[in-house]
Amino acid sequence: MEISFKDKVVVITGGTRGIGRSISLKFAEEGANLVINFLRNVNEAEKTKKEIEDRGGVCELVKGNIAEPEVAEKIREVVQSKFGKADIIVLNAASGVLKEFHQTDLKHFRWTLEINVFGQINLVKTLLDLIPEGGKVIGISSLGGVRAIPYYTLVGASKGALESALRHIAVELSPKKINVNIVSAGVVETGALRFFPNKDQLIQESKRRTPLGRLVTPDDVANVVLLLASPLSDMIQGQTIFVDGGYSILA
Repeated sequence: MEISFKDKVVVITGGTRGIGRSISLKFAEEGANLVINFLRNVNEAEKTKKEIEDRGGVCELVKGNIAEPEVAEKIREVVQSKFGKADIIVLNAASGVLKEFHQTDLKHFRWTLEINVFGQINLVKTLLDLIPEGGKVIGISSLGGVRAIPYYTLVGASKGALESALRHIAVELSPKKINVNIVSAGVVETGALRFFPNKDQLIQESKRRTPLGRLVTPDDVANVVLLLASPLSDMIQGQTIFVDGGYSILA
Protein backbone atom coordinates (compact mmCIF):
# COMPACT_ATOMS: atom_id res chain seq x y z
CA MET A 1 0.00 0.00 0.00
CA GLU A 2 1.36 3.42 -0.95
CA ILE A 3 1.06 6.29 1.49
CA SER A 4 0.38 9.55 -0.31
CA PHE A 5 -0.03 13.01 1.15
CA LYS A 6 -0.93 14.77 -2.07
CA ASP A 7 -2.90 17.95 -1.33
CA LYS A 8 -2.44 17.49 2.42
CA VAL A 9 -1.19 20.48 4.43
CA VAL A 10 1.46 19.67 7.02
CA VAL A 11 2.58 22.12 9.70
CA ILE A 12 5.93 21.26 11.31
CA THR A 13 7.63 23.10 14.16
CA GLY A 14 11.41 22.90 14.14
CA GLY A 15 11.22 21.47 10.65
CA THR A 16 14.46 22.58 9.01
CA ARG A 17 17.19 20.66 10.83
CA GLY A 18 17.82 17.18 12.21
CA ILE A 19 14.71 15.07 12.76
CA GLY A 20 12.44 17.92 11.65
CA ARG A 21 14.26 18.25 8.32
CA SER A 22 13.89 14.53 7.63
CA ILE A 23 10.18 14.71 8.44
CA SER A 24 9.76 17.71 6.14
CA LEU A 25 11.55 16.04 3.23
CA LYS A 26 9.63 12.78 3.63
CA PHE A 27 6.30 14.61 3.49
CA ALA A 28 7.48 16.63 0.48
CA GLU A 29 8.39 13.44 -1.38
CA GLU A 30 4.83 12.21 -0.84
CA GLY A 31 3.21 15.34 -2.27
CA ALA A 32 2.39 17.38 0.84
CA ASN A 33 2.23 21.16 1.13
CA LEU A 34 4.40 22.30 4.02
CA VAL A 35 4.35 25.16 6.50
CA ILE A 36 7.57 24.96 8.47
CA ASN A 37 8.44 26.92 11.59
CA PHE A 38 12.07 27.48 12.57
CA LEU A 39 13.81 29.56 15.20
CA ARG A 40 17.19 30.97 14.12
CA ASN A 41 19.16 29.47 11.26
CA VAL A 42 17.88 31.18 8.12
CA ASN A 43 20.48 29.54 5.87
CA GLU A 44 19.48 26.03 6.98
CA ALA A 45 15.81 26.92 6.59
CA GLU A 46 16.28 28.22 3.05
CA LYS A 47 18.35 25.14 2.18
CA THR A 48 15.57 22.85 3.41
CA LYS A 49 12.96 24.88 1.52
CA LYS A 50 14.99 24.53 -1.69
CA GLU A 51 15.32 20.77 -1.21
CA ILE A 52 11.55 20.53 -0.78
CA GLU A 53 10.90 22.60 -3.89
CA ASP A 54 13.45 20.60 -5.86
CA ARG A 55 11.33 17.55 -5.04
CA GLY A 56 8.29 19.34 -6.44
CA GLY A 57 6.91 20.31 -3.05
CA VAL A 58 5.43 23.56 -1.76
CA CYS A 59 6.97 25.11 1.34
CA GLU A 60 6.19 28.21 3.39
CA LEU A 61 8.65 29.21 6.13
CA VAL A 62 7.68 30.96 9.36
CA LYS A 63 10.56 32.20 11.50
CA GLY A 64 10.16 32.67 15.23
CA ASN A 65 10.12 31.15 18.69
CA ILE A 66 7.06 28.92 18.94
CA ALA A 67 6.88 29.79 22.66
CA GLU A 68 5.66 33.25 21.66
CA PRO A 69 1.89 33.33 20.97
CA GLU A 70 2.34 35.76 18.09
CA VAL A 71 4.41 33.15 16.22
CA ALA A 72 1.54 30.67 16.45
CA GLU A 73 -0.73 33.41 15.06
CA LYS A 74 1.72 34.00 12.20
CA ILE A 75 1.64 30.30 11.39
CA ARG A 76 -2.15 30.38 11.44
CA GLU A 77 -2.22 33.36 9.07
CA VAL A 78 0.01 31.55 6.58
CA VAL A 79 -1.96 28.31 6.81
CA GLN A 80 -5.31 30.03 6.43
CA SER A 81 -4.32 32.39 3.61
CA LYS A 82 -2.33 29.87 1.56
CA PHE A 83 -4.16 26.59 2.15
CA GLY A 84 -7.26 27.03 4.33
CA LYS A 85 -6.60 23.96 6.46
CA ALA A 86 -4.00 22.06 8.51
CA ASP A 87 -4.38 18.33 7.95
CA ILE A 88 -1.33 17.31 9.94
CA ILE A 89 0.58 19.06 12.72
CA VAL A 90 3.98 17.75 13.78
CA LEU A 91 5.26 19.19 17.07
CA ASN A 92 8.99 18.73 16.68
CA ALA A 93 10.54 21.98 17.93
CA ALA A 94 12.66 21.45 21.03
CA SER A 95 15.17 23.35 23.09
CA GLY A 96 16.49 23.17 26.61
CA VAL A 97 19.38 23.33 28.99
CA LEU A 98 21.53 20.23 29.40
CA LYS A 99 22.97 20.56 32.88
CA GLU A 100 22.96 18.69 36.16
CA PHE A 101 19.91 19.67 38.19
CA HIS A 102 21.86 21.61 40.83
CA GLN A 103 23.33 23.79 38.05
CA THR A 104 19.95 24.86 36.69
CA ASP A 105 17.78 27.81 37.63
CA LEU A 106 14.22 28.94 37.04
CA LYS A 107 15.17 30.77 33.84
CA HIS A 108 16.42 27.49 32.34
CA PHE A 109 13.24 25.66 33.36
CA ARG A 110 10.96 28.33 31.93
CA TRP A 111 12.82 28.46 28.62
CA THR A 112 12.64 24.69 28.21
CA LEU A 113 8.98 24.32 29.15
CA GLU A 114 7.79 27.33 27.19
CA ILE A 115 9.21 25.98 23.93
CA ASN A 116 8.79 22.23 24.40
CA VAL A 117 5.34 22.26 26.00
CA PHE A 118 3.45 25.54 26.15
CA GLY A 119 4.34 26.72 22.64
CA GLN A 120 3.53 23.39 21.05
CA ILE A 121 0.18 22.97 22.77
CA ASN A 122 -0.76 26.57 22.06
CA LEU A 123 -0.10 26.00 18.35
CA VAL A 124 -2.54 23.09 18.30
CA LYS A 125 -5.14 25.25 20.00
CA THR A 126 -4.47 28.13 17.60
CA LEU A 127 -4.95 25.86 14.55
CA LEU A 128 -7.74 23.74 15.99
CA ASP A 129 -10.59 25.05 13.84
CA LEU A 130 -8.44 24.53 10.72
CA ILE A 131 -7.89 20.81 11.40
CA PRO A 132 -10.44 18.78 9.40
CA GLU A 133 -12.00 15.48 10.40
CA GLY A 134 -9.34 12.84 9.92
CA GLY A 135 -6.59 15.27 10.90
CA LYS A 136 -3.48 14.18 12.76
CA VAL A 137 -1.42 15.74 15.56
CA ILE A 138 1.95 14.12 16.25
CA GLY A 139 4.32 15.10 19.03
CA ILE A 140 8.01 14.23 18.98
CA SER A 141 9.35 13.10 22.33
CA SER A 142 12.32 11.11 23.63
CA LEU A 143 13.10 8.33 26.07
CA GLY A 144 14.01 11.03 28.60
CA GLY A 145 10.30 11.64 29.03
CA VAL A 146 9.99 8.36 30.96
CA ARG A 147 13.61 7.47 31.85
CA ALA A 148 16.29 9.27 33.80
CA ILE A 149 19.18 10.45 31.60
CA PRO A 150 22.21 12.40 32.86
CA TYR A 151 22.01 16.18 32.24
CA TYR A 152 18.45 15.78 30.91
CA THR A 153 16.33 16.75 33.93
CA LEU A 154 14.65 19.83 32.45
CA VAL A 155 14.29 18.53 28.91
CA GLY A 156 13.08 15.16 30.14
CA ALA A 157 10.48 16.82 32.36
CA SER A 158 9.25 18.85 29.39
CA LYS A 159 8.97 15.76 27.19
CA GLY A 160 7.00 13.94 29.87
CA ALA A 161 4.68 16.94 30.17
CA LEU A 162 4.20 17.09 26.39
CA GLU A 163 3.28 13.42 26.26
CA SER A 164 0.77 13.79 29.10
CA ALA A 165 -0.81 16.88 27.56
CA LEU A 166 -1.20 15.19 24.18
CA ARG A 167 -2.87 12.16 25.75
CA HIS A 168 -5.46 14.45 27.33
CA ILE A 169 -5.91 16.34 24.07
CA ALA A 170 -6.38 13.03 22.24
CA VAL A 171 -9.43 12.28 24.36
CA GLU A 172 -10.95 15.72 23.77
CA LEU A 173 -10.37 15.61 20.01
CA SER A 174 -11.64 12.06 19.49
CA PRO A 175 -15.24 13.15 18.77
CA LYS A 176 -13.83 15.28 15.93
CA LYS A 177 -12.05 12.17 14.53
CA ILE A 178 -8.65 13.81 15.00
CA ASN A 179 -5.82 11.46 15.96
CA VAL A 180 -3.22 12.61 18.49
CA ASN A 181 -0.12 10.48 19.11
CA ILE A 182 3.52 10.72 20.11
CA VAL A 183 6.74 9.37 18.61
CA SER A 184 9.41 8.86 21.27
CA ALA A 185 12.90 8.49 19.85
CA GLY A 186 15.98 6.88 21.31
CA VAL A 187 19.41 8.46 20.85
CA VAL A 188 19.28 9.93 17.35
CA GLU A 189 22.28 10.71 15.16
CA THR A 190 21.87 14.48 14.76
CA GLY A 191 23.95 17.57 15.42
CA ALA A 192 22.06 18.05 18.70
CA LEU A 193 24.19 15.33 20.30
CA ARG A 194 27.13 17.72 20.45
CA PHE A 195 25.40 19.65 23.24
CA PHE A 196 25.51 16.70 25.64
CA PRO A 197 28.46 16.95 28.04
CA ASN A 198 28.60 13.12 28.03
CA LYS A 199 28.16 12.74 24.25
CA ASP A 200 30.70 9.95 23.66
CA GLN A 201 29.54 7.90 26.63
CA LEU A 202 25.89 8.38 25.63
CA ILE A 203 26.52 7.14 22.09
CA GLN A 204 28.61 4.14 23.15
CA GLU A 205 26.16 3.04 25.84
CA SER A 206 23.19 3.43 23.52
CA LYS A 207 24.79 1.30 20.82
CA ARG A 208 25.72 -1.34 23.40
CA ARG A 209 22.21 -1.50 24.89
CA THR A 210 20.24 -1.38 21.64
CA PRO A 211 19.20 -4.86 20.45
CA LEU A 212 19.21 -3.77 16.81
CA GLY A 213 22.79 -2.60 17.23
CA ARG A 214 22.82 0.99 16.01
CA LEU A 215 21.63 4.47 16.81
CA VAL A 216 18.32 5.76 15.51
CA THR A 217 18.51 7.97 12.41
CA PRO A 218 16.29 10.97 11.66
CA ASP A 219 14.76 8.98 8.79
CA ASP A 220 13.79 6.19 11.21
CA VAL A 221 11.76 8.71 13.20
CA ALA A 222 10.33 10.37 10.09
CA ASN A 223 9.08 7.04 8.73
CA VAL A 224 6.99 6.44 11.86
CA VAL A 225 5.68 10.00 11.75
CA LEU A 226 4.44 9.36 8.21
CA LEU A 227 2.75 6.16 9.37
CA LEU A 228 0.94 8.01 12.16
CA ALA A 229 -0.01 10.78 9.74
CA SER A 230 -1.60 8.31 7.34
CA PRO A 231 -5.03 6.63 7.39
CA LEU A 232 -3.24 3.45 8.50
CA SER A 233 -3.19 4.93 12.01
CA ASP A 234 -6.87 5.85 12.26
CA MET A 235 -7.43 3.60 15.29
CA ILE A 236 -4.22 4.56 17.09
CA GLN A 237 -5.10 7.25 19.61
CA GLY A 238 -3.21 8.85 22.49
CA GLN A 239 -0.29 6.43 22.18
CA THR A 240 3.46 6.86 22.51
CA ILE A 241 5.32 4.86 19.86
CA PHE A 242 8.96 4.17 20.70
CA VAL A 243 11.53 4.29 17.91
CA ASP A 244 14.67 3.14 19.68
CA GLY A 245 15.79 -0.17 18.18
CA GLY A 246 14.54 -1.99 21.26
CA TYR A 247 16.50 0.02 23.84
CA SER A 248 13.47 0.65 26.07
CA ILE A 249 12.41 -3.01 26.30
CA LEU A 250 15.53 -3.97 28.24
CA ALA A 251 15.60 -3.86 32.03
